[in-house]
Amino acid sequence: MPATKVAYSETGDPLLLTPGPLTTSASVKQAMVHDWGSRDAGFIAINRMVLDKIVELAGAEGTHVTVPVQGSGTFAVEAMITTFVPKSGKLLVLINGAYGQRARKIAEIAGRAVVVHETPEDRPPDLVAIDALLSGDLAITHVFAVHCETTSGILNPIEDVAGLVARHGRRLLVDSMSAFGALEIDARRIQYDALAASSNKCLEGVPGLGFVVCRKTALAECKGNATTLVLDLFDQAEGFARTGQYRFTPPIHVIVALGKAIEEHAAEGGVAGRGKRYRDNAKVLIDGMRAMGFRTLLGETLQAPIIVTFHMPSDPKFVFQRFYDGLKDRGYVIYPGKLTVADSFRMGCIGRLYPTDMKGALDAVRDVLEDMRVSNGGPALAAE
Repeated sequence: MPATKVAYSETGDPLLLTPGPLTTSASVKQAMVHDWGSRDAGFIAINRMVLDKIVELAGAEGTHVTVPVQGSGTFAVEAMITTFVPKSGKLLVLINGAYGQRARKIAEIAGRAVVVHETPEDRPPDLVAIDALLSGDLAITHVFAVHCETTSGILNPIEDVAGLVARHGRRLLVDSMSAFGALEIDARRIQYDALAASSNKCLEGVPGLGFVVCRKTALAECKGNATTLVLDLFDQAEGFARTGQYRFTPPIHVIVALGKAIEEHAAEGGVAGRGKRYRDNAKVLIDGMRAMGFRTLLGETLQAPIIVTFHMPSDPKFVFQRFYDGLKDRGYVIYPGKLTVADSFRMGCIGRLYPTDMKGALDAVRDVLEDMRVSNGGPALAAE
């Protein structure tokens, strides 16, 4: 019997078919082997470059500023909601997955008034219903929307939502965590007060830094809104304006690695180049999995090239833990499902992965199915 073929990254690690943390380049990892003083001029210059480049990627030069937040992406989302929605405000949260649910919980814990528009995890927000909500409830001051909801991999119509919110004269807050850097969201066309993302997604850095791209005029109105000291974006921005430094210890190695990742992002062709590679990855993965009988949750019009949700096979011989472990043994790490309505699993298309890696993952899937004596990956209801 031939030996099992095992895939490795440039640094000998398993390939992460996940939506972040994800596989990073050897050069991004290498950037973290040095020590920097947080108040050293060299580090301050790198940090300034990172913050300026993020604004450029957002198409927001002159109108917006990047305010970093130490911690994961959720830290940035909480900082955004609790800084921009005043205590007297009311937030409409658009929910079609776990990250919309999380935003609602953040707002409720912070004592903000909340109203929800919820659709199933495989359906985008209903623009007609949102229009009616904004017309009927004049107390709503802000709308929160997720750009790409990684619960399912759905691409939400953020430009249409932004246009609707603007027509009603309300303020938009965007969670672009799993999209920023690969899927265009240009502030010159899409009006928002704030957009949250993080280092360890499509920019292909490592975990530890969230950031919020803030409209300067809107941020100027936020003094006193925050419910915590460390997540106060207004105060964080004021500190940078005065000193160019963080108020509290920054994740220095993460920031230096992000600087290197942003250089590599530019060399790949920026948002357009990074997005094309991810779309190529997604096509290889989806076509190959469907050829083995697996059914995707989403059709092409709703599927973002970030992470793909597959229905669990109905064959009783298919055991997800064996499937997961078999892929991990072959060098591929996937994600369990996060749906509330169906058994599923997810496979990511982002990070330092290429179509050849996706083909290797498909070969591994075939091997594991053969080991389990599963002849078809289809669910019980195979019809689209």
